Amino acid sequence: MAQETLSWQSKLVLLAVLPFAGAEVLLECFGRTGESPAVVLWSLGLSGLLGLLTWSLGAATPAAAATGALITASLIFSAIAPPFEPWHTAVIPTLAVSLLAFFATRVGRREKEWLGLAEARRGRSAAQVAANLGIAAMVSSGPVQSWLVDSGLVRGTLAPLPVFGLGLAALAEAAADTVSSEIGQVLGGRPRMITTWRAVEPGRDGAVSAVGTLAGVAAAMTVAGLGTWALRGDRNLFWIGSAGGVFGLFFDSLLGATLEEWGWLNNDAVNYLSTASAAVFALLMLAFVHHPGAG
Repeated sequence: MAQETLSWQSKLVLLAVLPFAGAEVLLECFGRTGESPAVVLWSLGLSGLLGLLTWSLGAATPAAAATGALITASLIFSAIAPPFEPWHTAVIPTLAVSLLAFFATRVGRREKEWLGLAEARRGRSAAQVAANLGIAAMVSSGPVQSWLVDSGLVRGTLAPLPVFGLGLAALAEAAADTVSSEIGQVLGGRPRMITTWRAVEPGRDGAVSAVGTLAGVAAAMTVAGLGTWALRGDRNLFWIGSAGGVFGLFFDSLLGATLEEWGWLNNDAVNYLSTASAAVFALLMLAFVHHPGAG
């Protein structure tokens, strides 16, 4: 009932993400069509294929698949660096998030359905997709990257683009949260609340288990590793993406045990804020990392 009462928060997440991602994609298309139409076609084509894939697998509703495709296109455009190669774009870590979530939700599905914890068979909603991927697109956009560099908050680079570490951390957190929750529910035994360490039933907001946490950490590192390779980054990008994702995983549990448990936030708001916390943590790390040649 509380989740239904707070459905306005899900709409607010969509309102924050979709216009931003849509405007970014439109501007990039208009700006790049004349000089590099192949980049535009590849970017839109790859994001569209990813959307169709998630919909055909039953992992997302049609609206969610379209939302994911739009956000993915925004991420690809934000992380383009010469020479352009389709497999060296943000589609790789985004695809990793989608596949990890897809397989994790299907582990022990019958047991989850019996416990009433299984994800709806129609797949994720548009708000869920925006809550998980939206922050990555927003912090990776050209204007935000330029502002972070010009303001001096970020020194040096981790890849051919300035601060994709923030977006990568947000993507790593999205994967870590889903995998940790889905695996922990069926393989983690009796979890404990992160705030009181009291044993509770599986599926309780804010509950953690050793197995689920380790699975989440592995998922975060997988996304960070693939993203680092795809974007031709260095080991700093990998560790910043991984650390940000793991921080966000624990922040998600903390929000679940407090504000969500108290009925102040719904799950979409928690996921949105948790990916934001991962990006902020990555920014703090990025601001203090010394890069060769940095002043």
